[in-house]
Amino acid sequence: MPQSVSQALLINHRIGGVSSESVSGRTGPVWNPATGQQIAEVNFASVEDVDHAVAVAKSVFPAWRATPLSRRAEIMFKLRGLIDANRERLAEIVATENGKTLADARGEVARGLENVEFACGISNLLKGSYSEQASTGVDVYQLRQPLGVVAGITPFNFPVMVPLWMLANAIACGNAFILKPSEKVPSASLFLAELAQQAGVPDGVLNVLMGDRVAVDRLLAHPDVRAISFVGSTPIARYIYETGTRNGKRVQALGGAKNHMLVLPDADVEAAADAAVSAAYGAAGQRCMAISVIVAVGSVADPLVAAIRKRIPKIKVGPGLEQGSEMGPLVTREQRDRVAGFLDSAIADGATVTVDGREESASKGDGFFLGASLIDNVAPGTRCYNEEIFGPVLSVVRVETYAEGLKIINENEFGNGTAIFTQNGGAARQFQFDVEVGMVGINVPIPVPVSSYSFGGWKSSLFGDLHMYGPEGIQFYTRGKVVTSRWPDPGTSKVDLGFPQVR
Repeated sequence: MPQSVSQALLINHRIGGVSSESVSGRTGPVWNPATGQQIAEVNFASVEDVDHAVAVAKSVFPAWRATPLSRRAEIMFKLRGLIDANRERLAEIVATENGKTLADARGEVARGLENVEFACGISNLLKGSYSEQASTGVDVYQLRQPLGVVAGITPFNFPVMVPLWMLANAIACGNAFILKPSEKVPSASLFLAELAQQAGVPDGVLNVLMGDRVAVDRLLAHPDVRAISFVGSTPIARYIYETGTRNGKRVQALGGAKNHMLVLPDADVEAAADAAVSAAYGAAGQRCMAISVIVAVGSVADPLVAAIRKRIPKIKVGPGLEQGSEMGPLVTREQRDRVAGFLDSAIADGATVTVDGREESASKGDGFFLGASLIDNVAPGTRCYNEEIFGPVLSVVRVETYAEGLKIINENEFGNGTAIFTQNGGAARQFQFDVEVGMVGINVPIPVPVSSYSFGGWKSSLFGDLHMYGPEGIQFYTRGKVVTSRWPDPGTSKVDLGFPQVR
């Protein structure tokens, strides 16, 4: 078992299968958001630390790439078993450093585990294609081969799931992987690396670098890093994409979101209210697939707002490790204060703060708590509508028609996820055809794809062509090689040096 979070006074990198101290001399605090107390210090990587990790990964790549697919699949199966056996430990680490409830953390581990299960099928996923007799005596086939050293930069809100989105496929495909987790939640990544080592992943194939922008910028610039995967805010995603591609790297960078839930007048109001509350306030709203805007069409608005308002006081806000807690704190004091500031700006912009979560947070001591908030009569173009709040704040935009609601969604800067609540199959089908968003839920508020599909949005929610995990993840972490072959007729030794002919 890894060292307890509470005992880990200094958290180091993990390079080549061993704990590695930083040479930078720079560190950052790790907080318990439920208490407001610092529980650890995490080392920040220097340029030299990054170079060391890349060199180690590069040195082991040739042997790992040559490892048979059957052996890689066996290791993925073992990793799946170890993660499954340690679900509770992983959930406790997440609840301690991120603040989310144990129930939510368990769900995160389960969804991350799906991606390891997908990678267990690597022997089938890396099948190529073959065309016999493409021309006389000529066969053509395509192979998919790993890239080399690849890196993943992951956010604070899903310390287990998002790293598993990346590392499972990357390693199964034969790459060596460097993970740079959020410095706010470092311990889960180190535990995953330990489990991978126990499963048989060779030392150096999975490395964990702690740090800030210094580490990120060096990974983006290092000539031996072939690809970068990123999940975070849109400004940083744009920077990662532009910088990485300028340096010749393959990049997939998932940015922010402003997910709308369109509720039609025929919807089941009670079911829609339940969905809105769970999707807006789960994980304290700190997830890129959270519903942050309700678009209420016509007569459904008043009963829907009333139903949501009735449910909010029943949400039990408390420490994630406390039995019965349904919503935990935000990850840092700064994030809590930033989110709370949107309530004042909403009032200034003419909206109605129907439920003010700041009233509940005052009774929670030093933890970074903010109660669930509901803002009605929000107008597109205002600050609380335009910006990604990333906290337990749900806005309601009222419209008269489906067309007006669709227009609002399609004109939004982001295109990550959306949902429609209706009992009309024709309306739902039309919505999935019309809406300009990457992931759509029909009476499903958080339409995160299962691992056999791929995750990603449109517009400012994604930079790059390929979505995360699933089939597109396999494509991202490999490159195609087409081989055209012709073997001489065994009955003749004649060699034709003429220009190749198609027919």
